[in-house]
Amino acid sequence: MSKTGKTRAPEQTFEEVKYLRHLIDSEAKVVVKLADNIEYTGTIEYYDRNFIRLTRTGAPNLFIYKNEIKYLFEAAV
Repeated sequence: MSKTGKTRAPEQTFEEVKYLRHLIDSEAKVVVKLADNIEYTGTIEYYDRNFIRLTRTGAPNLFIYKNEIKYLFEAAV
């Protein structure tokens, strides 16, 4: 413990892992917006520490590095 009695926030909360697992299990359509403002729509089929695999209909599947993702959200159905 520090001198002030406060503990540091954890470096890893695992919320990202839970959310990605939820998106995979529910096969939710997502929109992924990249740092350069390009958007891709599809379902997340796989992820690891560095990237996600986005499966798209009628287009090639993509491996997208997480550091290139600005944000992602569930697409409206």
